[in-house]
Amino acid sequence: MYGRFLPKDGDVGRGGDVARTIGILAIEGTQLLDVSGPLDVFAEANVQSGGAAYLLSVIATAPGPITCSSGVRLLPDVVYGDESAGTFDTLLVAGGLNLARRARDDKLMQWLRQATAAARRYGSVCTGAFLLADAGLLDGRRATTHWAVADSLAKRFPKVILEIDAIHIRDGRLRTAAGVTAGLDLALALVEEDLGADIARRVASQLVMFFRRGGGQLQYSRRGLGSPAGRSALQSVQRAVIADPAGNHGNTELARRAGLSLRHFARLFRSEVGTTPAAFVETVRIEAAKRLLQSGAPPKLAADQCGFADADTLRRAFLRQVGVTPASYRRRHT
Repeated sequence: MYGRFLPKDGDVGRGGDVARTIGILAIEGTQLLDVSGPLDVFAEANVQSGGAAYLLSVIATAPGPITCSSGVRLLPDVVYGDESAGTFDTLLVAGGLNLARRARDDKLMQWLRQATAAARRYGSVCTGAFLLADAGLLDGRRATTHWAVADSLAKRFPKVILEIDAIHIRDGRLRTAAGVTAGLDLALALVEEDLGADIARRVASQLVMFFRRGGGQLQYSRRGLGSPAGRSALQSVQRAVIADPAGNHGNTELARRAGLSLRHFARLFRSEVGTTPAAFVETVRIEAAKRLLQSGAPPKLAADQCGFADADTLRRAFLRQVGVTPASYRRRHT
């Protein structure tokens, strides 16, 4: 697919500079946009810079086409470990639907450690962070991944300093991006690092994308709407909150509904649900407010109907959880 961008000895960019080689590792079941999105950003940077600033290649884990999660087959340029692959200025690992549950491949882990050591910078898009973490390349480093699998990554790899809300993160030579389209944001940031803000802005304009996306990825999440957790009494309480976000959901009232003492209820809830009752209630109310804002409701109405004391209380909670104001969220999602 991107074979015409395969690195060749002697390729040069504008002004005689040697072009930067970009390699994206894609496994079977990869999400196509995790691969094609960043590559299209780099390819457009070549156009906007007037030369071959980047030489691009897709790296496979085995010979033959890669079947993506959508069913589309992607033709790679090289297979990892082949001498023809050479070294890369930038090595990225694309995400895929099964990466969070993929069995460990020691040979691939060894190659990743060697290839990233030789690269100027390396990183991942979406669940590609699981491969880097499995290779020990995220230990003690700030990183992000798709919000839906962030808890899983944190539990499996506790040495990773996970920042769930970030669209993309830079930590030394490491670059990681959140889910799917965040790979475009990451690639654009790399273009800005290499070629400057002017070319990066032109790339963003041509691809009809934000030069800098406002807010974090939690504005797109549905973390508060998962299946109720814990014992039946706690699940019943969670369902009641979800069914009526604006209701009286103070800790004392929730404990009464569960038939437990306040202290015992708070301890069990945190232990079995993974958060405090108050934080759970706020998250559910934020999700309800999101739906109203998406329908065009003004922030004051969303606050009234979702259990917030006033629009300012909603605004503070929204900024804390989502990273943008309710008014800004409404403009972007209606």
